[in-house]
Amino acid sequence: MWRNSPHSYGLIAILFHWTIAILFLGQIGLGYLTQITTGDPRLQFDLYQWHKSLGFLTMVLALLRLAWALAAAKPRPVPRTSRLEAIAASLTHSTLIAMTIFVPFTGWAVASTSPLMIPSFAFNLVLVPDLPLRRSEAAEALWSNIHAYLAYGSGVLAFLHATAALYHQFARRDGTLTRMLSPVSQDVRRGGTPAH
Repeated sequence: MWRNSPHSYGLIAILFHWTIAILFLGQIGLGYLTQITTGDPRLQFDLYQWHKSLGFLTMVLALLRLAWALAAAKPRPVPRTSRLEAIAASLTHSTLIAMTIFVPFTGWAVASTSPLMIPSFAFNLVLVPDLPLRRSEAAEALWSNIHAYLAYGSGVLAFLHATAALYHQFARRDGTLTRMLSPVSQDVRRGGTPAH
């Protein structure tokens, strides 16, 4: 149940997947809000602090997820999956995992290069030190652009990933989405025993 089985993801992988997905997609929306609230500096400042805090949380969880993914066995592709589909799925998964690390990292770089020198407190509890980068308006602009392009590009990739999962689940009916919703559903369907 906790670990992946040959036919389904375990509870740990499922919790990592959905928690990070919700945080990451929510961060894209929150990042957009920080850009359209210039008329209310106090609100914008608060939104930035939440954006940074959730970004640090997302990056930590994504690193833990990566460690778990490298250590855990991966379920086999669903039946009737072509080699090309398997390669595309693997590349998409790997890219999305990488982006859940790199996008928050580039956001950290933005905060670290900003001439405003505003400290980063994660949830107003922990002071997160700046990265050892040179502060300047040019550096901040560079990292801001990288951060934005990676974030919105990742959002598009996540949309395509979700669309593919829904297609497999409801058009091809191969249980692709079900594997990331329940750690035992595929094993029980195949007459196996859940992984513990």
